[in-house]
This record gives sequence, structure tokens and C-alpha cells, in this order.
Amino acid sequence: MKATIIQFPFGVAAFDEQNNLLDKVLFPKKPQAVAKKIMKTEAGKISDEITSLISLLQNAGYDTFVFENANVAGEAQSLNVKVEVSKSSEAEVLRARTEQVAVETGFVKDAKELSLWNHNVSMELAKLRIKGAAEKRDLVIAQAIQTLDDLDRTVNLFMGRLREWYGIHFPELDRLIEKHETYARLVMNLGYRDNFSVEALEKEGLPKERAENIAKVAEKSMGADMAEQDLAEIQALSKNVLELYELRKNMENYVDKTMEEVAPNTRAIAGSLLGARLIAIAGSLQNLAMRPASTIQVLGAEKALFRSLKTGARPPKHGLIFQHVLLHDAKRWQRGKIARALAGKLAIAVRIDAFGGRYVGDALKADIDKRLAEIREKYKEPPPPKEKPSRPERRRERPDRREQRRRDKKWRKNRRARKG
Repeated sequence: MKATIIQFPFGVAAFDEQNNLLDKVLFPKKPQAVAKKIMKTEAGKISDEITSLISLLQNAGYDTFVFENANVAGEAQSLNVKVEVSKSSEAEVLRARTEQVAVETGFVKDAKELSLWNHNVSMELAKLRIKGAAEKRDLVIAQAIQTLDDLDRTVNLFMGRLREWYGIHFPELDRLIEKHETYARLVMNLGYRDNFSVEALEKEGLPKERAENIAKVAEKSMGADMAEQDLAEIQALSKNVLELYELRKNMENYVDKTMEEVAPNTRAIAGSLLGARLIAIAGSLQNLAMRPASTIQVLGAEKALFRSLKTGARPPKHGLIFQHVLLHDAKRWQRGKIARALAGKLAIAVRIDAFGGRYVGDALKADIDKRLAEIREKYKEPPPPKEKPSRPERRRERPDRREQRRRDKKWRKNRRARKG
């Protein structure tokens, strides 16, 4: 015999082939617990109530069970029973009797009480779904990469102030040391310019030739003398900047580790930082996976794209993916083709990560390297420049601006007349 099992907000009920109620197992009257059971069923798992109901029906002689959810039906096969998946129209007929079944089973007294119960369960379901969305690790990646960008802006701001401040005492050091972190470390560890000896600079990791150059400049510096109290404040700022650099390094390692867990294929193709930025600008890993390769290619260049659509200018060839080393170091006339190949493989990698596929990052990377070699071989030389049309021809190609201005003037005149 065959029985159809339907899950309602108040419990699980079984119906025979004539749609008569056979048996039921009711949920506890706790909305939070019921919401968790419903979420479990929506995920394709069997709840304890369904298992109990199947046992009761088996004792009554039923051997085939019909479910709404195909995943639940697949899970039910582990109970050694025959399963089928119901048609949506058949399930809708039974669900239309929700109020009648709720009263018949004794879960509620009337429709008003059922409506209140459904409201409470729906609210708990909404909370669980929001919580589940917030627990996704790709959202954590988006926050981490945005924090990393904020750290970069903060460090650059502080370093600009530090260079100007310490430049009062040793202005020549600004052009001799380009790397911010090295500059801050020298200021904190050495202090006065008189301490910038060759031996001290070599201890800080500078090459001998460069250390000799800085020491020579320090002896002839035109900077002003500085009080010990003023230098102490500058060194305190340098220390804080170096702590920010340490925080940035830890954050970068955290992004790399998290990307390896959440999106290993994307990390293999784009790298940790670029992959995380693409996820952040798309909103989530799944949002990024739903976008075609052509959109991923120009993601981050929306202003240029819409400007080209509006004015007819040349569209952008790449957006954020320009940060990729293969694209950034490529020759100008090869970048469009490389960006297209990179975006295509990146779209595949993101979809595999979003929808639970296996790791294929190495194979995708090999395909990119192969295509890159083809592009470099085929397009060694830049294309010949296009001949610009003569001035009269270019005028004919443009829209008739004079006619457009005349129409605009007439429209404004009519508008003023209507308002008057």
C-alpha cells in the first residue's frame, strides 16, 4: 500500500491514496524547535517525526511512501522502504487542507490559533535563514579584505604625516628610503640623524652601498635640530605604524588561509587578495558565481562601462582583474585577450567553489598558461595604427549637433510655455 507524507508547520501527516488522513506525528509547541526541524527537512534531511511516522505506517502494512522533497525521499531509502516523489499538484491539494488537518489532529482549536502559530514559526524560520546567511565564510572574506584596504589607507595616511614630521629633522631621508615600513623602522630604532651610521644601517638590513650613501647624506643634512621630547613623539608614531604593518601582515595571512578553505579554485586562479576583492564587490561567492565571464572581466570598472554605453566611447577591457600579475605585466595590446581568457577560467573556478565541486585549480591554471603562450606567440608585435579619417569625414560621422541643439531649444521653449 502507498502513503503520502506531508510536513505541515504543526507536524507530519500521512494520507492514503484517497487523501484520507491515516496518521500523524505532531511537533512540540515550541516555534524555535519546529523551525529547526523544518530547516532540516528543507535541507533534505529526515526529521525524527518522519522516521516515527514511517515506522507506524509500516506496522499498519504500508510499504511505499511518497514525499514532496526528492532529497528527503533519497534519505528515506536508507530506512529500507520504497519511495516516490509526488507531483506538485497532488501536494497542493493536501496542503490546501492545512487548517482542517490542524484542527482534526487536535494541534489547534480554530483557524485563529493556527494563524498565530504559523506567524511565530515563520518568524523563527526567518531568523534561522538570516543567521545561516550571515554564517557563510565568504561574507567573512569580504569583511577581511575591506579591513585590509582600510589598513592600507590608514598606513599611507600616517606615513605621509610621519615623513613630513621627521623631514623637519632629516629631510633627505624621504627620497633615499621609498619603502614606508623601512622608513618607519629606521626612525623608531635610530632616532637622530647622527645615529645613521653605516654599521647601524647595516644592522637594520640595508645593503652596504646604500647604507654608506645614507650615512654620508646624514652628515651633511640641512635639517633642523630636534628636541628629545619631539623625537619621542615621532618614534611613538613610528611604532604605531609598524604595529599596523604587523596587523596587515596577519590579516593578509588570514585572508589567504580563509580563501584556501572557502574558494580554493578561485585562489589558485586569481590569488587570495584579488579573489577576495572580487567576492567582496559581488556581495558573496554565490553572487559572483551567477555572473558571466564577461561581467567578471569588467567587474570594478562600472563607471567606464556605463560611460562607454552612454557616449559611445571604447568600453573597458578589464576591471579589478587588472591587478592579476599575468595581466598587469602583459603588453598593452595583449591585455584584452588575456583578460578574456583569465575571466573565462575564473568564472569556472568560482562556480565550482560556490556549488561544491572538486579542486581543479591546477588544471585551470595550466589552461591559462597554455592560452597565454598562444597569445604571446601570435601577437608579438602591436597592431598597425588605424588611419584617422579626414576632418570632413569625421564631421559627417558625428550626429548633427546643430539639429539636436535646435530641438532642445524648441523643447525648452514649449516647456516654459506650458508652465506659463
